[in-house]
Amino acid sequence: MPKRRVQRPDPPPLETDDVKVVAIGTVLWGAGLLVLAVLRLTGAAEVQDWWLVMCACGLALGLYGVHYCRRRRAAIERDKAAGIPQRS
Repeated sequence: MPKRRVQRPDPPPLETDDVKVVAIGTVLWGAGLLVLAVLRLTGAAEVQDWWLVMCACGLALGLYGVHYCRRRRAAIERDKAAGIPQRS
């Protein structure tokens, strides 16, 4: 009969700067859009339309993500200042 493993408690969540992570991804989508637009306008390479659309969508969603993460961070700090316990 196999031995049962003792269940250890979950580690605490890591503190990360979500705004910075999302902003870096957004900048990369924007750079990709810029490079593809330049390549298309100069005719240096055949650029598919959906590549441009995908980069534009990534950029738009990234901008929304930065906005969302900033609001979330502000709400967490506001709750900490008010003494409201954190949900896990």
